[in-house]
Amino acid sequence: MSNGEITRESAFTLLKEYTKSESLIKHALAVEAVMKHFARLFNLDENEVTKWGIIGLLHDIDYEMYPQQHCKKVREILTRHGYPEEYIRAIESHGYNIVNDVKPLHKMEKVLYTVDELTGFITAVAILRPSKSLSDLSVKSVKKKWKQKSFASGVDRSVIEEGAKMLEMELDYIIEQTIIGMREVAEEIGLNGN
Repeated sequence: MSNGEITRESAFTLLKEYTKSESLIKHALAVEAVMKHFARLFNLDENEVTKWGIIGLLHDIDYEMYPQQHCKKVREILTRHGYPEEYIRAIESHGYNIVNDVKPLHKMEKVLYTVDELTGFITAVAILRPSKSLSDLSVKSVKKKWKQKSFASGVDRSVIEEGAKMLEMELDYIIEQTIIGMREVAEEIGLNGN
């Protein structure tokens, strides 16, 4: 499969083949939206925006079926389905220093590495709000929860902070842009308010 034949539709079908959990699919949709948002922030063309989105969508494709081989089994799965090395390596790199030593090198890889955990954290903050919505979620609210180590303790904040350093961006800016990106799919991910 060449880049031209990889479509968002075929990627979503593939995701659903390997991922049955509704929360994991929502997470994939959130990361896809944020990846596309960052690609646009970097003024990339729409083909690149789509590619970044697909990589975000498929980043956890091996997580549900092969939790012990997360970021390792992805190579086998995506190679079998004709995905190019660029996609595979980008997805592998979000496991850097967590499950592998594939260091994020390209901007796309660094963004994925940074926003993967962050979308989860922002989701956790939004769910607890009276509005259950991203529309009124502020960076300040996220940062307040950030300091509470007991809150969303499964989210490795050091990964997000390391990613921000790799991107040479302020954490607050990344949080703000991640919220904006997630708002585009608020309804699909159940964070549109009650």
